[in-house]
Amino acid sequence: MRKLFGLAILGSIFTPSLALAEEKSLLVVYPRNNHQTTAEKIFFLGTAPPQGEVSINGKTISRSKSGHFAPSFPLQLGENLFTVRHQDQTVQIKVIRNTTQAVIPPGLAFAKDSLTPAVDIARMPGELICLSAVAAPNATVSVQLGKRNIPLLPQTQQVQLPSNFAALTGQNQPIVQKNISKYQGCTTVDNPGELGKPKFQLTLDGESFTQSGTGNIQILSPQQLPVAEVNVDAGVARTGPSTNYSRLTPLPKGTQAAITGKQGEWLRLDYGAWIKSKETRIISNVIPPRSIIRSVGYKQLSQATEMTFPLESPVPVSVQQGNKTFTLTLYNTTAQTDTIRTDDDPLISRLDWQQVAPGQLKYTFNLKTEQQWGYKLKYQGTSLVLTLRHPPQLKRRGRKPLSGVKILLDPGHGGKESGATGPTGYKEKDVNLTVSKLLRQELVKRGATVVMTREDDRDVSLVARQQMIAKEEPAIAFSIHYNSLPDSGNAENTQGIGMFWYHTQAHSLAVFMHNYLVKKRKRPEYGVFWNNLALTRPAEAPSILLELGFMSNPEEFEWVMDEKEQKKLAKAIANGIVKWFKDSR
Repeated sequence: MRKLFGLAILGSIFTPSLALAEEKSLLVVYPRNNHQTTAEKIFFLGTAPPQGEVSINGKTISRSKSGHFAPSFPLQLGENLFTVRHQDQTVQIKVIRNTTQAVIPPGLAFAKDSLTPAVDIARMPGELICLSAVAAPNATVSVQLGKRNIPLLPQTQQVQLPSNFAALTGQNQPIVQKNISKYQGCTTVDNPGELGKPKFQLTLDGESFTQSGTGNIQILSPQQLPVAEVNVDAGVARTGPSTNYSRLTPLPKGTQAAITGKQGEWLRLDYGAWIKSKETRIISNVIPPRSIIRSVGYKQLSQATEMTFPLESPVPVSVQQGNKTFTLTLYNTTAQTDTIRTDDDPLISRLDWQQVAPGQLKYTFNLKTEQQWGYKLKYQGTSLVLTLRHPPQLKRRGRKPLSGVKILLDPGHGGKESGATGPTGYKEKDVNLTVSKLLRQELVKRGATVVMTREDDRDVSLVARQQMIAKEEPAIAFSIHYNSLPDSGNAENTQGIGMFWYHTQAHSLAVFMHNYLVKKRKRPEYGVFWNNLALTRPAEAPSILLELGFMSNPEEFEWVMDEKEQKKLAKAIANGIVKWFKDSR
């Protein structure tokens, strides 16, 4: 699905500076001229009057009844020239395919930007430090780091992993690259201190060349570790030091942890997660935070249960949801717990705890039902407050089975963010809004209270959409989208309804809505995907992102734009929501 990642997945389809369909009969919407890609192939999305043939580089292509097309063509490295022709009209497009591998320079030199570490790093004593470079085959490469010399050995085989987007196209296989152009070596250093920038030496055909790396290397002192405090509402914790790594449970504002590693703008916290330094502040003259915990507080609110964990320091936390469990893990914490109060709660049947490792304490909430309805985590001083939402109270007034239920609808994109584009140039943001309004009408008929993130064509940031879910606390949240593919996708043959979820509490909703719409509207299945998109990420309510069809598929686009089908689809979604609420309680 080609869109700006956050609301969806892959970077927008752009409309080139060609005339609109009504002004010029042949229209190529994608790719635009001079488009650059690393894919091995690309599809051409556009339309022309049904009469006559359309050809690309002399090859006649298939089209839908209305004349839309989306054929794929292979790409060679470098420039690829294409001529699209319909009767007496032609459009010429140049596509540039770039390589994903480092370019090996001729002679005595390292490949550009190939020396790693490329940024300043800090590690603990005894921790592995790895260095690498790309240079010509049959070279000898070493690194001078402090007083030690580290040989870098040729790596005869590299595995290029597919991107996360590959799961969307079914091309999820690693590529084995056999070469001896990458050189790598590792070492450890036991003594704290500044090691400076490594010096890389390349020897080839009897000549030598030395180049300094760009990143300083530091070994931290375990007795003097700096402490970071999260200074944003939800610090983004990840499994590694870049946005390419997976997200972990966000850290509530005020969380404190010792810093055990650095890599550029990223800090590694003592429980293993990485966080951007700009989301923290450094606390001086503080020992690494540790805490014990004794009592656990309990309070039943009107629509939620609130649990309070009094701590000496605001420690890192993580959450895991199961079918009938909610597990909260506290790090750098040791239990001295004897008494926990939980009454006959609407949600919780029992609370268990376990010291699973030194400094790692796990609380498991055993729940009365499989479906969970959202949660919030925050620090009040040094006390961690967990709020677990109760099931919504349906009032079931006659023909209004959703009475008492608040539902948030998010029409995807808007304003400058147009989303995907169909073969006629019609923008996804517009059909998202149209179908969302039709769905709102159907939900209101059934008694629901509906909140929209936008009601017209305007810019609404991802953060603002997330904040609206947190503020409104709906029973469920739907982000309405239509799909497209990356360059390597088969646009002619890919269609269907897809669903995206992130938190376990949204899984059953995503699976149910996918199966229900596929059956009721007799549509192809695209699939159900776990993905941490901006509008699946809110934890305050079960939140899913719906991809209701492919803008990039010539045949399905005609169904997407059919007003009668849009109304039927909105009605089917509303009926599906009613049935899901009935079945999930």
